[in-house]
Amino acid sequence: MSHAFYVIGSYALTAGICLALTGWVYLDGRARQAELRMLEAQGIRRRSASASFGEDAGT
Repeated sequence: MSHAFYVIGSYALTAGICLALTGWVYLDGRARQAELRMLEAQGIRRRSASASFGEDAGT
């Protein structure tokens, strides 16, 4: 066996891991966006979406 087998295998494994992580982040982001849309449809808003500064400060 040559060293090329190990080098190519390492690159392939690294590429596979990078693709898997990229896919996972993409799919998780879509799931979080869907969750936000569902919460906003229920009337639950994000604090950053408030109409004016200081409104609903929690006091």
